[in-house]
Amino acid sequence: MERSVSTNAQDNQRASNVTVDAIKALRELTGAGVMDCRRALEEAEGDLDRAQEVLRDKGIASAEKRSARVTNEGVIESYIHSGSRLGAIVELNCETDFVARTEEFHGLAHDLAMQVAAMAPRCLTPEDLPDDDSLKPEQDCLLHQPFIKDPGRTVQDLINEVRGRTGENIQVRRFVRYALGQE
Repeated sequence: MERSVSTNAQDNQRASNVTVDAIKALRELTGAGVMDCRRALEEAEGDLDRAQEVLRDKGIASAEKRSARVTNEGVIESYIHSGSRLGAIVELNCETDFVARTEEFHGLAHDLAMQVAAMAPRCLTPEDLPDDDSLKPEQDCLLHQPFIKDPGRTVQDLINEVRGRTGENIQVRRFVRYALGQE
């Protein structure tokens, strides 16, 4: 009996570290649900940065569960760099047309097209690399490249975060990059 009282006291102490403003702030930063934000803040004992890490870890874990789901919906996004000498096209897929129509999904597709234009990846994953010792996954594979807007994260991390927020499997199906005068 004393054990459950002690546990409840610890739970109440953790919950007291979590304010409505903290939940709201975490929700605005991550797009996660209210209860997910509350649980993450409780686990992180009110620390907003640690709570973001908790949500990121949970998003990655749930993204792995979704990876086998079929992705037949999505968008084809293009990006043409100023001067019209460089461009990219990306096919980004998800499970439902509802998610495919969201602003967040379109933003992800646009960011990926910009990534392809800027970083010129050769393939999607390391498994797609030809047998050439000079090629490096972090430079030549789109999903392993540092994201151009936040080099502390990879492109795969970015996709996993959107997977976590949307609750759907999201995959880059294919991409192509065009540069004037290059094959």
